[in-house]
Amino acid sequence: MLLPALTAPVLHSVGLNRPQRPLPPGACDSHMHIFDARFAPSPHWPRTPPQAPVAAYRQLQQRLGTARAVVVTPSTYGTNNACTLDALDQLGDSARGVAVVDHGVSDAELARLAARRVRGLRVNFVSPQSWGITTPEMLTTLADKVARHADCGGWHIQVFAHPEQIVALAPVLQALPVPLVIDHLGRIDPAEGPSAEAVGVLRRLLDGGKTWVKLSGAYMRSTVHGPSYADTLPLGQALVQASPDRLVWGSDWPHTTEAPGTVNDADLVDLLRAWAGSDAAMDRILVDNPARLYGFGATS
Repeated sequence: MLLPALTAPVLHSVGLNRPQRPLPPGACDSHMHIFDARFAPSPHWPRTPPQAPVAAYRQLQQRLGTARAVVVTPSTYGTNNACTLDALDQLGDSARGVAVVDHGVSDAELARLAARRVRGLRVNFVSPQSWGITTPEMLTTLADKVARHADCGGWHIQVFAHPEQIVALAPVLQALPVPLVIDHLGRIDPAEGPSAEAVGVLRRLLDGGKTWVKLSGAYMRSTVHGPSYADTLPLGQALVQASPDRLVWGSDWPHTTEAPGTVNDADLVDLLRAWAGSDAAMDRILVDNPARLYGFGATS
């Protein structure tokens, strides 16, 4: 079905074009953030957060044709997941959450998050965190807590790390007792592409059957930039060829790592199509894989 032409851009997303290919029912944006002025940023955070409320994100869904979303608590809020939980309430059962907690999180708090449709914890080795430096010990502690908690069945640990950190952490990541999700293409340099050492680590993790990779944040390391992000094609295509059933896609809206007015989300969907190489693979990444990872029901 052809959608009406857009008359105004969506907040934090330039352009009026839609994706070249209409997306399938149940398509999921598996990585995005909500920022709402009702929720104060953590005292540790150095920058003023953008305004990116649920209402604006719904407009992005209408533009792209996505039906499901995974709301990830940004580092801006430290370990306060109130904004994410509020967004999950607004978005309803079509949304899941990934929370941020410290290593001392209680079982009661994990149960509270599970009841609100959180399905994983993010461990960030890149951005400033409210507790200071993230350590491998913190990662393993959180994974162990999730693994033994009765309410956290099906949860995963989502790791945001530099490629050299992924290489150094490989034995720890391999031994985690719960599924692992690697953020933002592992921040691998497109200039290295499939030959990067971190890609070898990701391939081995993917082969183990418990790891997923988010095809998101292509602009973070691209030197070509949009609309094509052509330098990321070899890396994205190699991951799809290696493990098409262990990948999910995310917009990373509202693109806080990038200069305002530089990211067109429809271009990012078109980039996924170029990575995927076929409609069948694209649909798997957008619908089937996130349904399994995040526990979405069947599409109508």
